[in-house]
Amino acid sequence: MSLSAIDDRADNVGRAIALTLFTIAVFGIQDAMSKHLVQTYSPFQVTMMRYWGFAAFALYIVSRQAGLRQALSSKVPLWQLLRGSLLIIEICVFALALQTVPLGELQAISLVYPLLVTLFSIPLLGEKVGVFRFVAVGVGFAGALIIVRPGGLPLDWGVGFAMIAAVLYSLYIVLTRKVSQYDKAPTSLAYTGIIGLVLSSGVGIFFWQPMAWPDVALVVTMMITTCLGHGVMIYALSLAPASTVQPFNYFALPWAIVLSMVVFGHYIDPISLLGAGIVVAAGLVVMARERIKRVRIVDGPILPGRE
Repeated sequence: MSLSAIDDRADNVGRAIALTLFTIAVFGIQDAMSKHLVQTYSPFQVTMMRYWGFAAFALYIVSRQAGLRQALSSKVPLWQLLRGSLLIIEICVFALALQTVPLGELQAISLVYPLLVTLFSIPLLGEKVGVFRFVAVGVGFAGALIIVRPGGLPLDWGVGFAMIAAVLYSLYIVLTRKVSQYDKAPTSLAYTGIIGLVLSSGVGIFFWQPMAWPDVALVVTMMITTCLGHGVMIYALSLAPASTVQPFNYFALPWAIVLSMVVFGHYIDPISLLGAGIVVAAGLVVMARERIKRVRIVDGPILPGRE
């Protein structure tokens, strides 16, 4: 390989990392806007309107790549239906958690999902997990327990919703890996967009409240930045594989802590911060081990409310 080719590859990886960080920052700001909105409006209404932006983006990409009718021809339609349903339910549950759980702690709890993916991959994908990864998963869960310890984060229904959201999202990731063995990316994207659009609108419309114009502007901003964020992430994944940029998704945690302090005046306590650090460290160890074991990571755009 020539030196120029090596330099070009390094430049591409650098740009991919920078674009990934930019996208995570955009979605973190979206979460902050959602948290503001769900204090006044139903989380189901906010989720519905936020998902409209993603659905528009998803269907536009599908129409450009394969055509909607062709994309909907799935070899595993029931798995696709379940996968799409899990995602939109997870996003609604995440929005419910946003009502009471501070952004930093919520992001820290959410980041246990790579650990759960490791566990769910055993029965659903038939993957073998060694002692090393099992220990890392156990350590990560210990970090999560530190965050929700007595005297730490108040144990309310919001914390329960945060944990449920992490479980649902990890199942979604595992099923995404599973269906990728049978269907191409446009098919998965089409099902994700359409199922989420139908379910979120079918529920959210019953919780509709008239919105003040400043709040309408926030929703429109979220819809526009959703399209921007997903477009930028897809471009980043064209420059470098998902396994390369995935560890940088953990930038979402310090960014959420900063937003929580600046926007909402909430400061994460040192012990919870220690727990969050343990979760992140365990997740990075699992990712590194999966890379060594060559566990397949599916390329694809990140999704609303998640990195």
